[in-house]
Amino acid sequence: MSRFYNVGIIGRLGSAKVLDTIRRLKSWLQQQGLNVILDVAIAEMLPGHAVQTSSRKQLGEVCDLVIVVGGDGSMLGAARAMASHNIPVLGINRGSLGFLTDITPEHMEAQVGAVLAGDYETEERFLLETEVLRDGNPIGQGDALNDVVLHPGKSTRMIAFELYIDGQFVYSLKADGLIIATPTGSTAYALSAGGPIMHPKIDAMVIVPMYPHTLSSRPIVVGADSELKIVISQDMSIYPLVSCDGQNHANCAPGDVVYIRRKQHRLQLLHPLEHNFYEVCRNKLGWEKSRLDQGNT
Repeated sequence: MSRFYNVGIIGRLGSAKVLDTIRRLKSWLQQQGLNVILDVAIAEMLPGHAVQTSSRKQLGEVCDLVIVVGGDGSMLGAARAMASHNIPVLGINRGSLGFLTDITPEHMEAQVGAVLAGDYETEERFLLETEVLRDGNPIGQGDALNDVVLHPGKSTRMIAFELYIDGQFVYSLKADGLIIATPTGSTAYALSAGGPIMHPKIDAMVIVPMYPHTLSSRPIVVGADSELKIVISQDMSIYPLVSCDGQNHANCAPGDVVYIRRKQHRLQLLHPLEHNFYEVCRNKLGWEKSRLDQGNT
């Protein structure tokens, strides 16, 4: 018997393909004798669904497993909600890349069925927590599975700031911004800014300057237990933003201080047994496949 009885479903809004997949998934799970609970936002798009609904926050309290139907952006939002409840999350890819949502709609029943039968791998992914202080008082906070980004918002001007790691001064920098990414986020925005790809098992975060004013500024990889402090220069006329996973934003002012640390709770991400990180990279990033596999010896 499966350890997962109460199964929650979260889906990306505004996609007919997602809704079709959720209808099919819901019916199939019910046929397996499982109790299906829909995220209230997606349930509104499915009139006549005839199953229990719940807010995303409460899904983590009542479910044994949450299945996310969508792309990596959908998984990011679900991850932030589920991590604190220690609820395992499984992704069905209905997006473009799908680094985190690795079950295909074409093989959904077989792959989800294998997971329900206990044939899966569990991978822990850590998140970042961010706090913005103004005159010592908190004015904003957020969590991120991929990355925390300091950027100028709609302004085209550079940001001046100082970076400290574990209380030690690192540098003063003028740049278009700064990306702090987890291994999960190393294949996202940080990669496009020249950062390294980090295997998900690596216990580290990467700091990537965005178009720095000096060419000597390079990405830095630090331990995941490090505490980062960014002090925004007082001598600026722009008001930058701090974005968590590109979805939650905090408005900053000159002189504000941004702290970034590893969050205590981790995401429990499930994969089919055949999951292979390097194969995902080959498929999603267009790496050349083995010539031996192609028969070109």
